Amino acid sequence: MRRNMRTPFSGVQPGSTRFAFRSTIRTSRLRQRIRGASDGHHPCSMEGVRIDKWLWAARFYKTRGAATEAVLGGRVHVNGERVKPAKDVHVDDRLEVTIGDTRRTVVVLGLAEKRGPATVAATLYEETEDSIALRAQRAAERRLARPLGSDLGARPTKQDRRRLEALRRAQRRGPGR
Repeated sequence: MRRNMRTPFSGVQPGSTRFAFRSTIRTSRLRQRIRGASDGHHPCSMEGVRIDKWLWAARFYKTRGAATEAVLGGRVHVNGERVKPAKDVHVDDRLEVTIGDTRRTVVVLGLAEKRGPATVAATLYEETEDSIALRAQRAAERRLARPLGSDLGARPTKQDRRRLEALRRAQRRGPGR
């Protein structure tokens, strides 16, 4: 039999004042952990954050281990230099992050050691206009350079396949035969 372990907030229903109090405690603690993100200033208590922690908190990578591997693999540059995962990133640093074949250039606006909501993570950086334009251009190029045969549509029926084979045989024999 399981014992009922009661906590001060157990049984609190949404809409009650105790629930609202608990949620404000959570958000205020989150704001304390993510310093300098929304208010635009950089407090003296937090001078820098490890680059791998920041990339994870800013949601560039799903795990901190993946962020560390990316930094070690040379896919992250801070102010144009290849760095190690323990390198501290500061406000106004310029980062070049390569994920797959996509390269982003961002400017750090805020620092965070802990991963928070995506809305807060989006306020930690700003992507440069050149980076946005280059990503849009490459996306358009990928759309235009589709693989051959992708314009044929769905899988051909048996009749369509026989017609294609007949055309190919006729091309191999040459014109006029």
